[in-house]
Amino acid sequence: MVAIAASGSTCRGQGEGGAEVPKEAAASREVSLPGVDTNALTPRERNEWSGYVSEFLAPCSDTPVPIAQCVKEGRACSRCLPAAKYLLKGVRDGQSREQIEKSFQNRFDSKKVKDVPIDGSPSKGPESAPVVVVEFADFECPFCASVAPVFDKAWTERQDKVRFVFKYMPLPGHPHGEIAARAGFAAQQQGKFWEMNKKMFANREHLEQSDLESYAKDLGLDLAKFKADMLSQAATDRLAMDKKLADALNVKGTPSVYINGREFDVRQDMGEWISLELQMIAEGSAKPSSATTTVAPAGSLPSASGSAKAVASGAPSGKAATSAQASSKPPTPAPGAPRK
Repeated sequence: MVAIAASGSTCRGQGEGGAEVPKEAAASREVSLPGVDTNALTPRERNEWSGYVSEFLAPCSDTPVPIAQCVKEGRACSRCLPAAKYLLKGVRDGQSREQIEKSFQNRFDSKKVKDVPIDGSPSKGPESAPVVVVEFADFECPFCASVAPVFDKAWTERQDKVRFVFKYMPLPGHPHGEIAARAGFAAQQQGKFWEMNKKMFANREHLEQSDLESYAKDLGLDLAKFKADMLSQAATDRLAMDKKLADALNVKGTPSVYINGREFDVRQDMGEWISLELQMIAEGSAKPSSATTTVAPAGSLPSASGSAKAVASGAPSGKAATSAQASSKPPTPAPGAPRK
């Protein structure tokens, strides 16, 4: 299961409450939808799920009806069935209403798509991949280290369709965070970022300068260049650029992940999220938002263009933007929002 434990999932992150589902949701009339298997749910869970699919609007701006109605009537919005299944999983996992609403809107609401520039950042996977995963991480962060192999597995299983991008985000509370980020940048200049990434996360408690130089030697790097690149203005600029982007996105902790511009809750299953994204792309139901984005919503490509050949790149690929924007044209009513 490509998921993170529900507690303590980020460095300096904020937890979520566990509010119960309101009585009105639990008292909803039971719903049965074609293509959705509710047999594993308890009667209480089935009532909760029925309430959500009867209340939440279809995640398409041109289909202002509840999800249940959309599925039953076979409306053109092909995201309705995946949305119903997504809500079912949230109920089955014991999420509170607050958690389900936030997760659902992050997953389906076009207003939640952010501008997440990727140019110049280390990446692996096809530049033309339909799915782009961007992670903000600190090499001294224990949670980042714990999810690193999990994220890598999610990417490896779909590497022909997924591009994974890394953003440097050393946190003030980690004394070796910045020096490790600089080591990552220096390794990036010699095409060995991901190898250094793996070494540093595997040795999170050993990130002194001597340790980093030892890892560089193990990877066969030019040590003189490695040390010079660590101290370079280019490294300073790269870290500052990533920090500015994190501030613009209101990133509060690490790891923080965006998938095709949507914030991904690292407690969820990344493999399932990516699979759903690819499914919606294949069905043509994930459309670009009205805003110009560097990492666009599913159905369009990131601005860094190139062949579909898999790459593990650290070289700059164009001018990187430094601001983040949500979609500028909200639908009426908002897709995925509870019906009033």
